[in-house]
Amino acid sequence: MAGFSKSATLDEIKGHDFVLTPGRYVGAEEVEDDGEAFAEKMDRLTAELSGQMAEGAKLDEAIRKALGGLGYWA
Repeated sequence: MAGFSKSATLDEIKGHDFVLTPGRYVGAEEVEDDGEAFAEKMDRLTAELSGQMAEGAKLDEAIRKALGGLGYWA
């Protein structure tokens, strides 16, 4: 299975000048193309992340207020 593991021979390791970086031996797992253009996907994902970060900021403030009410936040 590509990207998972491999039992490399000494000759393979020697061929890579004894560098043991896994990517030189196991390759990468194939990723199925979802058909969404990269630029569109990045726009969608960054917009989603922005919303999640805004929600995180609201939750942080709510936690600060709750802790402050208990005397644990300055």
